[in-house]
Amino acid sequence: MTYDFAPLFRTAIGFDRLARLVDTAAEAAATPAYPPYNIEKTGDDAYRLTMAVAGFGPENIDIVVKDNTLFVTGRVAEDNAKSEVLHRGIAGRAFERRFVLADHIVVDGADLKNGLLSVGLKRVVPEALKPRRITIGAGQPAIANDSTVVEHKAA
Repeated sequence: MTYDFAPLFRTAIGFDRLARLVDTAAEAAATPAYPPYNIEKTGDDAYRLTMAVAGFGPENIDIVVKDNTLFVTGRVAEDNAKSEVLHRGIAGRAFERRFVLADHIVVDGADLKNGLLSVGLKRVVPEALKPRRITIGAGQPAIANDSTVVEHKAA
């Protein structure tokens, strides 16, 4: 299913990222579900991504953020064991998961414990974008530059 954003683009500027986000979400629905994961909201501006990565160690997992996308990639470790596997129920295949991040979301850290990879995320709004209170002064408005006002008299 595709969506037509043409009516939106006629009256709005800069919403092309919205169209890309919808396309990415549609593609993500068709991707495999390995490895399973949870996304939790842990605070007003904090989130945690938890992935079940049994059999992977920290040296087998890469976490990269690029262009508002979080990439979590797992590489299969080489098995040097001389044994024969009779049944393989624990998936140990390579994977790549992508998560689109909202503006100002940064990775706060990552931890691998008991086969669960936890990635902390938080929203960090730059000071320039935070609301700020403007004080109202009494008297004359401030002049933007230091130019001197010259009085003109009629000749």
